[in-house]
Amino acid sequence: MRKRISKKRILLPDPKFNDQLVTRFVNNLMLDGKKSVAFKVFYDALDIVESKKQDEEKTALELWKEALSNVMPHVEVRSRRVGGATFQIPMPIRADRKISMAIKWMILFARKRNEKSMSQRLAGEILAAVKEEGAAVKKRVDVHKMADANKAFSHFRF
Repeated sequence: MRKRISKKRILLPDPKFNDQLVTRFVNNLMLDGKKSVAFKVFYDALDIVESKKQDEEKTALELWKEALSNVMPHVEVRSRRVGGATFQIPMPIRADRKISMAIKWMILFARKRNEKSMSQRLAGEILAAVKEEGAAVKKRVDVHKMADANKAFSHFRF
């Protein structure tokens, strides 16, 4: 992209909670352009979270947002060639990339779970992420460990 930066598309908020972040999550959850199916999966997952939660003062949507923030990484490693050698250099992540990485990891690891339906898998992953356990949180911890192990190369940052 040499000429200009592409414009960010404005997402419409979802019909039930009137939240743009929900729409962004559902867009990543969607397969083959079936948005109504993705919305149904997401809302069913939140209903399951609502029924299984222990914390009574928080709603299912607040629990989902907390789970998403628990999955968000703060630093990542980027490859950079310096004098013929490739170094893994830790770098802070932009806010929008943090959110998109958290969403992608949450959906990826929810799909890998072995419950019956996708809404049950997603609900299980949300509940696990709220408790700071589960595969998506482990992925964040692994990314942070990798950045911590390579912090000696952080002076190569441009």
